[in-house]
Amino acid sequence: MMQFFSNVDWYDIWMATLDTLMMLGGSMLFTILLGLPLGIVLFLTGPKQMFEQKGVYALLSFCVNILRSLPFIILLIVMIPMTLLITGTSLGVAGAIPPLVAGATPFFARLVETALREVDRGIIEATQAMGASTRQIITNALLPEARPGIIAATTVTAITLVSYTAMAGVVGAGGLGDLAIRYGYQRFQTDVMIVTVVLLLILVQILQSLGDRLVVHYSRK
Repeated sequence: MMQFFSNVDWYDIWMATLDTLMMLGGSMLFTILLGLPLGIVLFLTGPKQMFEQKGVYALLSFCVNILRSLPFIILLIVMIPMTLLITGTSLGVAGAIPPLVAGATPFFARLVETALREVDRGIIEATQAMGASTRQIITNALLPEARPGIIAATTVTAITLVSYTAMAGVVGAGGLGDLAIRYGYQRFQTDVMIVTVVLLLILVQILQSLGDRLVVHYSRK
């Protein structure tokens, strides 16, 4: 067995795993901080909603659709000048987070908007009839009722970010994707490729299982 994994440097695997987790954690944090408010605004200004604004919704929707339609590998390259401006480097974990956030935020915002649209309209109307302010409607009615959907959206986005972190290895972002490309693909070290793929699959399974448990927990009536 050890002969088969003769090319695997377990220290490098461990460091690459940590890099992947840091990229995932950092980008997920900023994606939620930016995507959740954006999703709420998309919902509130959308058709037949409380603050319907066709112009605002059309503009936001257009921007979101553009970012969502760009393949992530192209977004990585296009954003290099902006990444340099924000972080001072386009390499490593720090250089990967801005494009990861830019790629995942519109995706997450759309999922949040969809989750909010599934909230029973009667709950919103009842809250309005009680004289609740906009902030109270959002925090006390919309978000609690949409919580299972938002958790599911967070899970899907986190799994998507795992695949994005792997692609970020193409531009020297580090992580398991970087190892898979540099050693598994370019140097034909199949054992390194297998180990990195298995670790990524395990990470995805953990995220999905955790997300499913939380959705079930918060869906109980």
